[in-house]
Amino acid sequence: MSESEQQTRRTRIDTRLRALGWTVVPFQPGTDLTHLRQHAITELDTASGPADYAFVVDGELVGVIEAKKLSLGPQNVLVQAERYARGLGGTAFDYDGLRVPFLWSTNGEVVWFHDVRHPLNASRSVSDLPTPNAIREALVRRLDELSARLLGIPNEHPRLRPYQREANAAIEAAIASNSRRMLVAMATGTGKTFTMVNQVYRFMKADVGRRVLFLVDRRALAAQAVRAFAAFEPEPGLKFTSIYETYSQRFRREDWGEDEQFDPSVLPREYLLDPQPKHAFVYISTIQRMAMNLFGRDAAIHAGDEGFDEDADERLDIPIHAFDIVIADECHRGYTAAELSVWRDTLEHFDAINIGLTATPAAHTTAYFKNVVYRYEYERAVREGFLVDFDAVKVKSGVRIDGVFLQEGEHVGLIDPTKGTQQLDILEDERQFDAAQVERDITVPDSNRKIIEEIKRYALEHERRYGRFPKTLIFAANDIPHVSHADQLVTTCRTVFGRGDSFVQKITGSPTVDRPLQRIREFRNRPAPSIVVSVDMLTTGVDIPDLEFIVFLRPVKSRILFEQMLGRGTRKGEKYPDKSHFVVFDCFDGTLLEYFRNASAFETDPPDRAAKTIQELVEDIWQNRDREYATRCLVKRLHRINKEMSGDARQLFAAYIPDGDVAKFATGLPRAIATKFTEAMKLLRDPAFQDLLVNYPRPERRFLIAYEAIDEVSSQWLIRDGAGQEHKPADYLAAFTQFVRENPAHISAIEILLGRPQEWNTTALAELRQKLAASRERFTVDALQRAHALHYHKALVEVISMVKHAAHEEEPLLTAPERVDRALRRLAPRGCVAPTWADQFTEDQRRWLTRIRAHLIENLSIEREDFDDVPIFSREGGWNVANRSFDGKLEPILRTLNEAIAA
Repeated sequence: MSESEQQTRRTRIDTRLRALGWTVVPFQPGTDLTHLRQHAITELDTASGPADYAFVVDGELVGVIEAKKLSLGPQNVLVQAERYARGLGGTAFDYDGLRVPFLWSTNGEVVWFHDVRHPLNASRSVSDLPTPNAIREALVRRLDELSARLLGIPNEHPRLRPYQREANAAIEAAIASNSRRMLVAMATGTGKTFTMVNQVYRFMKADVGRRVLFLVDRRALAAQAVRAFAAFEPEPGLKFTSIYETYSQRFRREDWGEDEQFDPSVLPREYLLDPQPKHAFVYISTIQRMAMNLFGRDAAIHAGDEGFDEDADERLDIPIHAFDIVIADECHRGYTAAELSVWRDTLEHFDAINIGLTATPAAHTTAYFKNVVYRYEYERAVREGFLVDFDAVKVKSGVRIDGVFLQEGEHVGLIDPTKGTQQLDILEDERQFDAAQVERDITVPDSNRKIIEEIKRYALEHERRYGRFPKTLIFAANDIPHVSHADQLVTTCRTVFGRGDSFVQKITGSPTVDRPLQRIREFRNRPAPSIVVSVDMLTTGVDIPDLEFIVFLRPVKSRILFEQMLGRGTRKGEKYPDKSHFVVFDCFDGTLLEYFRNASAFETDPPDRAAKTIQELVEDIWQNRDREYATRCLVKRLHRINKEMSGDARQLFAAYIPDGDVAKFATGLPRAIATKFTEAMKLLRDPAFQDLLVNYPRPERRFLIAYEAIDEVSSQWLIRDGAGQEHKPADYLAAFTQFVRENPAHISAIEILLGRPQEWNTTALAELRQKLAASRERFTVDALQRAHALHYHKALVEVISMVKHAAHEEEPLLTAPERVDRALRRLAPRGCVAPTWADQFTEDQRRWLTRIRAHLIENLSIEREDFDDVPIFSREGGWNVANRSFDGKLEPILRTLNEAIAA
């Protein structure tokens, strides 16, 4: 820290400049700069004093460096470089008084840079000073102009999905607004790689990025990316690889399928060491390989667990402008706040636009990339029919929850984990192992066997229903030699299922697994294996579209890892296009799903909750009972039907919808309901159409024997309140009851409902909802309705009934239509019984009462002002017309209805 500025310049800055190709010379008065090609001039005279360094390239002054001693931070001294840049004369540049386009400041270790050609360009930290060629290239490239060109290129590839176009547009808009780091979060299975391959083509076509680095964290993903670029046709009949050069790191033969041509092109070393403007290429590499090239083999070891080739290149002096764009796939895996993080150092080495891709953004990811420019969540992807949702089964195991208690005198096997030798022993005293020790210190074969037998029951039910055994992925706790939980599960599955060794395989990174990447491809593309046991290798980035069962026998505490594991099942089927969902087995009594429910982007229906029928969903939409939710549910159901129906069904549906295209009909249904409600509901309420939606022809199942659905599981639905806390339905309702009984004196709406119903109005209802939401539990009507439905088996209970029932258990639980119809009967003369009571009103009055009923079902109160403000009334003439229809007596009728609603 005692190093002087002169020492810093002599030993650090001058040395580095020479290594980068600069000739460092002192300023001499009268020097003809036009004869200098790539010189760094020290102490150049300016009107503001001598500049520490000035870059001259091909006879032109192009940049100024302000140097400080090692102990000083260089960021804030860029203003000194600006001062010297304003004091220069005789240059070809003038950017609001700055006579060079580029400024730097450095203390020999940390470098800051500012491109002043555009007023909105922000200064930034870079990992090194530039080479002369980097400046030459930068002088002829204006990113603002190139970005404008990019925005003008139509994005019309026929295979792009709408949300993928949205992602491309968001990235390009961010770059146009001078962002250099950005994060794209797209749910697993939504085509992040394809989206980015298309984006890379657009970058290269617009010249925004000519040299692109595509980073992944595993060779399997690198091989997958190579395939994606090779298969992409950006223009009709033209492959990406025929337009732009595509390179990769070295692969091993086993990284490719037996029927695949093993000839990916390896990047020439000079492309890294001496990047040229004429180069236009994509380089696909693992983070480990690039870290090795940048920092050496030892540093690369900390970047992940991938093995290294013996002939891999050692450390190379790669300039920071080697790439214009760096894309980091699965970027949730390793970007931490640690100063020496190899992942972060690798990204920060290049002065490039950084784009991170992930399905699971986390705090440490956004801390680096800063700007989440686009999100496409799992729930939206399911709703739009691009992914499938999942059902949940919680499997109870005392061993997994409570651990193991061994009695004195029990026989146990003792295994030497280093050798695998085993001996029999008899316990001389009791021993207790908690759940965390299971599969770490002790295993219980009977526990594993019974869990697998439970899985088998659901698998056989699935096979009988769909005519195929479900592709099943089991996550084991470990694959440690001699005590491997994965090995034990493989043996147990082979015994329980009895379908041979090839039916069940282990795929892990263990040396005992031959050619694991080939095994993954077989699992993806072939009938066998049908069951795979893994630990980490299939948690992320591996594409198995036909996977239908995911079994958690591995305790997980990481939200990111949990969502990535769930993401293995979200893709739509390829060989099984009728794959409508997948099933998650939580073998820890549902505690994993419960633990991650608050943090996870996934949502799941309760395993045992009875689903509404098609007819009930349609009726909810028709009656405007939570119409948006019911529409989403119906859309999901239609997408499932589309996946499960046969060709004959398509012909039958063609009588109702164009070409029998149920998927297209489902996707357009929300808009149709919003814009053409009557026409849409006419079709949805057609009894014959509803019957077809239930009894549509399924594909012929070869060797199929139908069995009941696989939803009879032991489970307990937990209600999530507005504060994000989980409750059993009974506990949630008990808290609500306590809230209601303790607050009549403090909440006038409750007091009105319980004692002064004649004062009920819209204001009271609004206060009730506001007070419920402001409570400690933050009660919401939706959560209370779910709790009542599960506890009392009464769906869509309205909030007035909830409050009254909480105060007095004898009060009935009513739906909104039931309460409103009961209130309307109060308008009938004494002794009149429904439905004849309505006969006392004229036809015009009955039409108004029908509108009033619809409004009350939705709002549970009505005011005079509503007739002029609410479209259902105002479009028919509003208050004056309505009141005239009732001979000027509508106001007391409304008072009667409000009181009856609250009674």
